[in-house]
Amino acid sequence: MTMLSTLLLQSANTITVQIIFALALTLLLSFLKLPEIFLFGLLSYVHPDDVAAPNNTSSGLKAAIRRPGTYDAAEPNKPRKKPKEKFEFDEQKAQIFRIKLNDSHLRTRRYFNEFSGAFNSTIIALSCLLLHKFQPVSKDLGVLRNGSAVPILLGLVCVCRVALLLAKVSWEGSASKRSERQLSVLLGAIMFLVGLNILFGVVPTCILDFDLDSLDGFGKLSIAIFMGCIAGFLYVPALRNARAFWIGTDQIRCNLSIISGGLFSRMLLYANFLMALFTSLLWFSPFCELLINQNIDGTKGSYLPIRKGHDFKLAGNLGFSRSDFDKFRVWCLLISGILQLVSLRQNVQMFLNEAVLCWYQRLHASKVPQLDYSRAKVFLHNHNLCLAVLQFFGPSALILLFLGLSHTRDDLLTNFRLACSFLPCSALTKELALYMAWFVVFVWATLTSVVLALYRRGIIYVS
Repeated sequence: MTMLSTLLLQSANTITVQIIFALALTLLLSFLKLPEIFLFGLLSYVHPDDVAAPNNTSSGLKAAIRRPGTYDAAEPNKPRKKPKEKFEFDEQKAQIFRIKLNDSHLRTRRYFNEFSGAFNSTIIALSCLLLHKFQPVSKDLGVLRNGSAVPILLGLVCVCRVALLLAKVSWEGSASKRSERQLSVLLGAIMFLVGLNILFGVVPTCILDFDLDSLDGFGKLSIAIFMGCIAGFLYVPALRNARAFWIGTDQIRCNLSIISGGLFSRMLLYANFLMALFTSLLWFSPFCELLINQNIDGTKGSYLPIRKGHDFKLAGNLGFSRSDFDKFRVWCLLISGILQLVSLRQNVQMFLNEAVLCWYQRLHASKVPQLDYSRAKVFLHNHNLCLAVLQFFGPSALILLFLGLSHTRDDLLTNFRLACSFLPCSALTKELALYMAWFVVFVWATLTSVVLALYRRGIIYVS
């Protein structure tokens, strides 16, 4: 009786702590305004319609819509003369203004409320999952009584929210081309078929180091559909990520400090790209064999005896033990997600600088500058700032959320009856959450690498 009362008291304290912690963090984030602080100080640009008034004595911005007859009354009608062939470059029309964004600027941008909500909800879900990992939980009372339902529900809801926002911004007509949206659908269909082959065992474990045989048929089909959707949603953001890397690391050799980033920004972009590429390779079995020492007993940490008479091979004789290698892969996933989140400001700044590069190219492309296209691009990049922020933020949020869900305790998800009423219980496993975290990194790194290769070969270019 005493043990039962102790368990009930512990369960009540656990679920109370989780609920109070989530509510307190929600209230705190509403006052801190972390999304505004996170984006504060970014440099945006404004391209004016004209910088000179009709009389050369005055200067200033020309209104896009002005009252008829403002300058006509001041100047009488004169016979028109044939213009001369002489060309004079008007420097006043070749100006662009830089604005340092603050709170009032950010709130007027499209999708800022969506980004703010996704950012705050991701922090709350990750914090609750982190608290759940280090909080003592009794497994005998079930997932609802011991408070584990709070972080799991928050994590799943946040994953769905971020995925839906990625779908919404990826299909935005003013921010992407029609061909890009068509290619995203094609990529989603291809990755759906690839997911079916992986989940139904067509791709053997000698290629991918995943064991997902516990999933039933409906669970495998549902996860394959989800994989195709995620891959399609990540196509347009991966294009932006590749352009940001190409501009931020000055691969076009423009040598303009206003466009490319500084040394720290370049190192961060390189580290983010290389870490995502390296992490995506850690679940391929041939690459795993190079890093796992099969002569180490993973249970005891001791070295197994090597048979004499066999040639020494590098693969399988050097590296980590199996348990240490599994921990190393998880840490690489965590570092990759954090690096993508840290480099978000640099990527968004390169997105804004892309419009400046377009303006500079149009300014020097011909003797008579045609700045209508660059003016429209500067406006759209300034207007769609938070849309690009969501596209850069979504992959890192998904990686961290899936990784947090993969670190719930072994038998908690199988007893989660509420989720089992909507999804197969076998689909809610730790291995599946880890697989989805790796899949997001793999798709992100692969698409970025392919686009960068096309840039390098000159097949596509930034304009």
